[in-house]
Amino acid sequence: MHSDNNQISPVILITGAARRIGAVIAEVFHKQGYTIIIHYNRSAAAANKLCDQLNQQRADSCLLVQSDLNDMSGLTKIANLVGSVGRLDVLVNNASSFYPTPLADCEEQQWDDLINSNLKGPFFLSQKLAPMLTDSNGVIVNISDMHARQALKSHPIYSIAKAGNIAMTKTLAKELGPNVRVNSVAPGAILWPEHESDDTSKQNSVLSKVPMGRLGTESDIADTVYFLAVEATYMTGQTIAVDGGSSNSL
Repeated sequence: MHSDNNQISPVILITGAARRIGAVIAEVFHKQGYTIIIHYNRSAAAANKLCDQLNQQRADSCLLVQSDLNDMSGLTKIANLVGSVGRLDVLVNNASSFYPTPLADCEEQQWDDLINSNLKGPFFLSQKLAPMLTDSNGVIVNISDMHARQALKSHPIYSIAKAGNIAMTKTLAKELGPNVRVNSVAPGAILWPEHESDDTSKQNSVLSKVPMGRLGTESDIADTVYFLAVEATYMTGQTIAVDGGSSNSL
């Protein structure tokens, strides 16, 4: 650690942390004494509410940064804020776009959006923050997807982007070792996508392929992120599937 780091508590930056899995990751690390930097793009109200709650529990323990990860200037904005804090121990690349792109209907704009949010943004954000993570012997945890390994029908671009995310985890582990560990979590069925929340036949079809027979929870992912960030001190370059056994049944 640099001696000029006057920040006593460790610092974590979570992208896409206003809602869903990202918000639960923020809560898990906050309970363990971390200062939380919540990144969000469009979910301003949810981000403000979560940050206010964390700051009520412990003063000055949460900061917000808004930016578009598809835009390199948005990555610089995040890096500038982290630089002003003066320390970074954990980066969680959680922000992601997800929607179907059947091959016959794929458009370049969809390619750019899905590749940027799931792969390009996390890669260049990791690059920008690598010096601070190196200083703190820090950790990167990427959120991948079980469909990085088992392609999801009608989602070719998303599947390609998340497969790249796993390759990024492996290559950053080599580029940044031994000072920075880099791992990823590949969730299975945790939350229904909002555009499928009423599709019970689709849900039953998905659950029939999950040996555990139920959805996972956001906490299942958040606890695994915490394990990789804090406890798995001899693990790097790995992707842990947290999918109720789904990847074994395909």
